[in-house]
Amino acid sequence: MDARDADLKKELDATLQARRELGPEYESELVESFLEKVDQRIDGAVERRLRRQTAEQQMTATRSARSPRATDSFGERFGFGIVSLVLAVPLSAIGAGTAHLPGLIVAWAGIVGVNAVQAARTNPGLFARRRRSSGSDDWDD
Repeated sequence: MDARDADLKKELDATLQARRELGPEYESELVESFLEKVDQRIDGAVERRLRRQTAEQQMTATRSARSPRATDSFGERFGFGIVSLVLAVPLSAIGAGTAHLPGLIVAWAGIVGVNAVQAARTNPGLFARRRRSSGSDDWDD
């Protein structure tokens, strides 16, 4: 039995005891008083349930409106940058040694391309074009 049910049972017992002591002439007032307490408990339960549902809906809306968080950590990004720089040295040497300046340019284009893809993956809106508002200029007031 729930604690609230136990309280309600105590209220009913008290109401029945008061009816025995006061007699049948106060029965309607006692029943009205008990039913008012039951109504208050029902209203409280409904209000709590509605508040909980509203809070859950607001949380769901907030979660769905939030932009997706980057899945990697600072350590992963830092590690990727270090590995990229470490590999850039031998790739530059190989490209420059094999094909001179065009080989060096191709090697660095590849390095820059890989890093650009990684940056776009971790920051989805990084390379998106910003649109100017089609309203008045900032200087117009």
